[in-house]
Amino acid sequence: MSELMIEIQGLTRTFGNLKALDNIAFQVQHGEVVGFLGPNGAGKTTTMRILAGLLAPTEGTIRVAGFDVIEEPEKARAKIGFLPETPPIYEEMTVREYLLFLAGLRGVSRDRLPAAVDAAMNRCGLANVADRLLRNLSKGYRQRAGIAQAIVHNPRVVILDEPTAGLDPNQVREIRSLIRELASEHSILLSTHILPEVQMICSRVILIHGGRIVLEDSLAGLAQRTAHTKGEILLQWRNPPDAATLSALPGVEACRQEGDGWVIVPRTDADPVPELLRRSVENGWDLRKLMPVSHSLEEIFVQLTTTEGDTAPVKEGA
Repeated sequence: MSELMIEIQGLTRTFGNLKALDNIAFQVQHGEVVGFLGPNGAGKTTTMRILAGLLAPTEGTIRVAGFDVIEEPEKARAKIGFLPETPPIYEEMTVREYLLFLAGLRGVSRDRLPAAVDAAMNRCGLANVADRLLRNLSKGYRQRAGIAQAIVHNPRVVILDEPTAGLDPNQVREIRSLIRELASEHSILLSTHILPEVQMICSRVILIHGGRIVLEDSLAGLAQRTAHTKGEILLQWRNPPDAATLSALPGVEACRQEGDGWVIVPRTDADPVPELLRRSVENGWDLRKLMPVSHSLEEIFVQLTTTEGDTAPVKEGA
């Protein structure tokens, strides 16, 4: 049976008259890497700060590894590692001094400190810069140090806010590889604006907009959703028919021209493909392409975060 590492129910947070979070709820299981997405101002950072114990909720229940963040804050914080968008770097410290200091603050016992720090540095590829000042490190190594401080106390849950922001392509690949390795031992909540990153790293996606969850699905579910949204079909002919001819075909709800092809929207519970194929042969339209229309994660993101008014949440498998 899967073990819940994050449980959020009815989480609401207001700042004066602004409702930054509006009754959100989600869960993260042991070993999951969950992408936490949303446009700027959607409520991602507020949610992560509440999870990390840095901000109190207005309403709701938040549990981390079984501990209530409000009622048992010290026990909950001991189970969390948090990398904010700007890593908390002390530039006058060496990497080793920095990690020793933060590990001690997080309750790692004195006799375990050296081993805990060495383990974090090895996991994050920092052993070769252990005695260098943080101010002299590249941005990629500083980001690694930020991740190392988030895992040095061996938390059950790791929260990463934009961990690859501002890195060059090689550094981005290294950090992504590191995150995938961490997933073997930690549950990870990952916030990022880089949507392909989600598809490469995450097992599930939660999309927040206007302080509300508008999508929650697995990557497998998203793949199915992107491949079959509305059941639309793209066709290209050498001698294409006109719109009126296509619209009149059995099973066709609507059609539209896109570039050199036509997109067919089927009627509910209808399959116009056999008739399209038959007419193409009979009328010499010379069919060159027939394929389902694919909608990317980016298109789903834009659709769900630009719709005006209230948006009903899209749950897994919907």
